[in-house]
Amino acid sequence: MSMQYRTPARLGRPLSVIGQGCWQIGADWGDVTDDSARAVLDAALEAGVTFFDTADVYGDGRSEQLLGAMRTRLAAQGEQLPFLATKASRRADPFAPESFTEENLRAWVERSRRNLAMDTLDLVQLHCPPPAIYRDDRTFDVLDALAAEGKIAAWGVSVETCEEALISLEREHLASIQIILNPFRLKPLDEVLPLAQ
Repeated sequence: MSMQYRTPARLGRPLSVIGQGCWQIGADWGDVTDDSARAVLDAALEAGVTFFDTADVYGDGRSEQLLGAMRTRLAAQGEQLPFLATKASRRADPFAPESFTEENLRAWVERSRRNLAMDTLDLVQLHCPPPAIYRDDRTFDVLDALAAEGKIAAWGVSVETCEEALISLEREHLASIQIILNPFRLKPLDEVLPLAQ
């Protein structure tokens, strides 16, 4: 069976319905050689995956760097470039709203731009921020500014609860919500998906 693709309205390009999560290649869960990490990424590309998900804290940036190297290699070969989604905000104390300053947000995005070898990041998602942040206009104003400056193409949130997702849907420029969905956590299907659509 071949890969299927969908085009999310706010991301503007076809993405594979199955994405490749890249936490494991950061080696936070055990040793992963560069060769093994490249083999994972190449197998995903061969299967038709065009959506790769990472975060700046996966392997303290190693996952992003491996994806950046993959993207640079594909660009040099004239290949289609995959969509790279990263997450930011867990480099400082992730449970402290005071960590979400403009200075920190900009520094996190700049570091990801270097790691991923991209002038404009495809998607940056806040990485499960503390609950107070979802109502803090200042944080989202910075994300809007980064988009206006061309440093990010779109922004979203990675959330832990349906309530956080629903609050996020109130944001005008929100492009994505990443939420846990599995056979044991099905509430998002009823509570979030209909409103997100």
